[in-house]
Amino acid sequence: MRSIWNGNISFGLVSIPIKLFNATESHAVSFRQIHTADGGRIRYRKVCELDNEEVESAEIGKGYEDADGSIIPITDEDLAALPLPTARTIEIVAFVPLASIDPLQMGQAYYLSASGVPAAKPYTLLREALSRSRKVAIAKFALRGRERLGMLRVVDDVIAMHGLLWPDEIRRPEGIAPETDVTVRDAELDLADALMDTLGEIDLDTLHDDYREAVEELIAAKSENGGAISPAEPDSGRGGAQVIDLMAALENSVRAAKTSRGEHADGEGDADGKDAEVTDLKSRKKASARKSTAEKTADAPTRKKSAASGSKKTAAKKTAGTKAAGTRATSTGATGTRTAGAKATGTGTRAAAKKKTTAAKKTAAKSTATKKAPAAKTSARKRASA
Repeated sequence: MRSIWNGNISFGLVSIPIKLFNATESHAVSFRQIHTADGGRIRYRKVCELDNEEVESAEIGKGYEDADGSIIPITDEDLAALPLPTARTIEIVAFVPLASIDPLQMGQAYYLSASGVPAAKPYTLLREALSRSRKVAIAKFALRGRERLGMLRVVDDVIAMHGLLWPDEIRRPEGIAPETDVTVRDAELDLADALMDTLGEIDLDTLHDDYREAVEELIAAKSENGGAISPAEPDSGRGGAQVIDLMAALENSVRAAKTSRGEHADGEGDADGKDAEVTDLKSRKKASARKSTAEKTADAPTRKKSAASGSKKTAAKKTAGTKAAGTRATSTGATGTRTAGAKATGTGTRAAAKKKTTAAKKTAAKSTATKKAPAAKTSARKRASA
């Protein structure tokens, strides 16, 4: 691996000599521009517009085009003389949590290597300090003619640096979000959560570029067949924007995800075991409206009969209730009459009995008094004769 930049990491008063390496590489298939008539290569030549002469790379310099169209030459010596402390230094300015960095800012990634044996100790010190603090370092550095912002973090046993965009280089997402008010139901969110849980996590190492592989196969096929291949069938599975049944689409997605993971989607789908189809919402609404109208028309006679029967039953219940209420009232009145008569009769009988008893006592007293009177007179006469 060849280094692309040499310099130092400035960590306070500690200076760490380092080398910079590209951490990523592109595996995209490269194409050349050709003349379609004969297959010849199309090449660009750098030509001076003043003398119409082709210019070699060694003769090409830098220049800034002013507002009036004039060119101001800028040499490498001019740039080297700028009072820029980061010209050959990665200057650490702060340590922040990784979560505070917006992924939109992240750009090209680099590996930083210690340059020479004396740099190993301070390099290891910075690496271990970053690991223990669980933070990343924010730094400024100059590369390819301009000052840049970077983020240093630990990857395995190496310090990596991500180029960051300056905050004013991030566009605001104005006018991007949907302007219409959309309501998402809880049932739809539940299905979306279920789909997320079903898809689960994945090992990124298992992902690969399907398009690149297809292009490579296309190139190999054309190379073997002298440039002639059979045309592929057009993919008609994905058309333009369509109005879909979101619930059915989510259910089918969960079912398909479970099937791809070797799971059985028990309780999913229709009663006959078939998957639900994604249908157009307008067609579904029209069919539902027609079905509702037909059901109402078919059920009209039944509802009329049910209503008449219900009215008759209600009237019968009211009549029976009235009769029962009258019977209860009559029974209650009779019971009250009987009770009052019984009370009156009992009271009269007791009074008559008392009167008879009193009369009998008076008669017995008179009889006793009458009997005692002659006996007293006879005793008095006997005492007088003696």
